[in-house]
Amino acid sequence: MGRLSAALDRLHSRVHGVRALGYFTWFVRILLALGFLPSGYRKIVDEPFTVAESLGEIYVMFTALHQDFGALYVFIGLCQVGAALLLLVPRTAALGAAVYLPIITGIVVITVSLDFGVGTPVVTSLMLVGAVYLICWDWHRVRPILGPPRLATAGGGDGAGARG
Repeated sequence: MGRLSAALDRLHSRVHGVRALGYFTWFVRILLALGFLPSGYRKIVDEPFTVAESLGEIYVMFTALHQDFGALYVFIGLCQVGAALLLLVPRTAALGAAVYLPIITGIVVITVSLDFGVGTPVVTSLMLVGAVYLICWDWHRVRPILGPPRLATAGGGDGAGARG
């Protein structure tokens, strides 16, 4: 496992050296932030997310979320706007991606589970891929949160008992 980790670290280092990918990363951060700012704002100011009753069960779900869940609706909006703003600050971009990931995962599940047509699940799935990309881009910042890598033991074991 140590060799794999070292190889991934080298790959990550090389990828970070590609200037075009740095620009692409900023492009993804901005697009993802733009995806959450308007919808999060509507929730913060307690406006309904959808107004077209012709949307059927989608309208019913969003109306119930708005009318019946009180502070949760506003909290979701605060999380969306918070994640978007964190993505736009280089020092907090990794945290923004980590906050963004579970929110967009839930949105993907909703858009795939309900009849949102073809376009919406594709867009939300691409947003999910973007969030995963950003976590990979900032892996050097995310990895320490998950714990230090396991070290090999002197006896050649798997390092299950040794922590660095």
